Amino acid sequence: MGKYSAFSVFLFSILVSQSHVSACPKHCDFPAIFNFGDGNSDTGAFAAWFFGQSPFFGQSYFNGSAGRVSDGRLLIDFIATELGLPFLHPYMDSLGANFSHGANFANVFSTIQLPTANVIPSTPPPRGLNPVNLDIQVVSQFSQFTNRSQTQGRAFEKFMPEPEDFVQALYTIDIGQIDLTQEFLNNRTDDEVRAIVPGLINRLTANIQILYSLGGRSFWIHNLGPNGCLPILLTLAPVPDDQLDSAGCAIRYNVLTQYFNTELKRGVDGLGTDFPLAAFTYVDIYSARYSLYQEPERYGFTHPLEACCGYGGRYNYGENSLCGSTITVNGTQFTVVPCENPSDYINYEGQTYTQAADEITFNKISTGQLSHPPNSLKTACPQFSLELPGMI
Repeated sequence: MGKYSAFSVFLFSILVSQSHVSACPKHCDFPAIFNFGDGNSDTGAFAAWFFGQSPFFGQSYFNGSAGRVSDGRLLIDFIATELGLPFLHPYMDSLGANFSHGANFANVFSTIQLPTANVIPSTPPPRGLNPVNLDIQVVSQFSQFTNRSQTQGRAFEKFMPEPEDFVQALYTIDIGQIDLTQEFLNNRTDDEVRAIVPGLINRLTANIQILYSLGGRSFWIHNLGPNGCLPILLTLAPVPDDQLDSAGCAIRYNVLTQYFNTELKRGVDGLGTDFPLAAFTYVDIYSARYSLYQEPERYGFTHPLEACCGYGGRYNYGENSLCGSTITVNGTQFTVVPCENPSDYINYEGQTYTQAADEITFNKISTGQLSHPPNSLKTACPQFSLELPGMI
């Protein structure tokens, strides 16, 4: 069939049949969500692939582990609920998966760029980076999913999205945190960190263009949160106290994170210019999350800079005392378990967030007040509903 897959031609026929231009309704009717990212939005892929369900996660909502590196729901879960959709099943989970309302391709430790050190498959907690970077999530996994779900997947039709769902779905992207934190942990200079950012943004936007070519038209793109407030960096790459801001976060790491975010916004704006009939919403997660550190008492956080599930030191975090580790202290062996009240904490295990923090963050970003353009979650679809696909 030439250079286009059968599925691409089918999408083309759908759009041709509805190729009139019409104003987008005030509220979008997203039938599905397709999510791409790292541990901040992984709903079970890493657990299914590597270590199974950890007993130290999920206690605040799921009454036990649900594959999330958190005590409960993540931002992506709140997004799904707001849109009236069920929680997303991870693409990597082969047991009981239902993809009729979308799929989650996010994976703990995933990066934008190709990883330089893979996850070490040993006793949890794991070390290293995930070989499933954004390229694999998009080019290998999602691209394959679009075709297989409409061909081989027809035997399981009720568990698969409808063909038109790929055009009408919301595509959510939240990745890049691991790319930057690894640079900080490797003692890169400011200039060295800045030098890699354009390449990261180019790679990220190139993958978004691939999603566009596969039918995506509505994109909800998160920037990075304040990495300088993460226990992992404050512990393993500490800065002097006079280089901490009033919230106790490392100024340097946050400045460099904001540089990444500035370049990401530039990249997202460029996508909007190149593909004017699609909707690209840049979401300022940084401002939403940083406000929690600025006013922790307002939101009920009594331990804003400490990890809920960790042990030791100023930030309740240690490289050898991670959540779930078995450690020995003063001759006594014990397992590192979560705190009693996760809602008192912003951070869960050193790099990801608690359900309480994610719920407040979601409430801040869903209205559109922290987005560019100022689309709310429910109005993040194109102004013009259909076009002949690019097939760029």
